Amino acid sequence: MDRVVVLGERSRVAGFALAGAHVVVADEPGAVLAAWAALAADVAVVVLTPAAAASLGSLLDEPPRPGIPLPVVMPAAPHGGRR
Repeated sequence: MDRVVVLGERSRVAGFALAGAHVVVADEPGAVLAAWAALAADVAVVVLTPAAAASLGSLLDEPPRPGIPLPVVMPAAPHGGRR
């Protein structure tokens, strides 16, 4: 069964574990890049925080194909605060 991974800052991703997602905390750009590179083959969707998406930059421009998870970016929190 394919998995959903939620990747980004702890304050934005921790709650997704309650819904059954696999949470990967990555608070720094280097950690985001390492986590993206280490995604398992059974990951179908990766939900990213806006900061995590910015860290990945052009890596998110790859067209969908087998072996590349579908990236979904969370909306930014209003006024820079937490949602």
